[in-house]
Amino acid sequence: MSKRFYVIAAFLFALFCATITTGFSQTIKKPVKKSLAIKKTMSKKTVVVKKKEPGIRIKITTDSGVIIVRLYDSTPLHRDNFVKLVKEGFYDSLLFHRVIQEFMIQGGDPLSKTAPAGMQLGMGGGDMQRIPAEFRKDLIHKKGALAAARDGNPERASSACQFYIVQGRKYSLAELTQMEMQTGVKYTAAQKNIYVKTGGVPFLDMNYTVFGEVESGLKVIDKIAAVAKDGNDRPLGDVRMKMEILQ
Repeated sequence: MSKRFYVIAAFLFALFCATITTGFSQTIKKPVKKSLAIKKTMSKKTVVVKKKEPGIRIKITTDSGVIIVRLYDSTPLHRDNFVKLVKEGFYDSLLFHRVIQEFMIQGGDPLSKTAPAGMQLGMGGGDMQRIPAEFRKDLIHKKGALAAARDGNPERASSACQFYIVQGRKYSLAELTQMEMQTGVKYTAAQKNIYVKTGGVPFLDMNYTVFGEVESGLKVIDKIAAVAKDGNDRPLGDVRMKMEILQ
């Protein structure tokens, strides 16, 4: 064969080797770890932790379930009195003696502990010193509000022991506007939104002291409010309570 043939053959062989080497290097090239990049991005996601509101929590165990209430620090007289009674075991075995659907459930009458069926309740505790009213415009009778019962005393001071938890109903903006005109109580946009979407008993505002609210157990309130009752709104079947302070 001619010398020219060998030169061409050597050139083609060198070109073939170069092509194979380039392809092999591209084949073994490590791919980009996209999944790792995604994980790093996801790990930066901000987790929002709800801040726990200040206040003492009370666990109310009833025949219908458990209710957790938080006492407001802005009503210290009612808070301290309630805590004192809970520590003494005052409320243990007492009844929710008055329940009205779409209104409230009431308890704390000391006479209810041993009251026979059908006995009208609500007068107990009258010999105990009343608690001065602690009305606050920012504390309204929304659903789940914990408030103090009272008699017709002119100072509107609270019963030392009887309380109620609001169930209520939802109100329209028109109803709230009319109520503002009748009572003189003015609501913020946020408060109106609560009454419209969650409900409550707005006509009691600034007349009875609200000193806490339900944090869990609203369905228990609905259940108690719906029980069969007599002509005095006392449940036909006893609904007893037991209270303890949560740490």
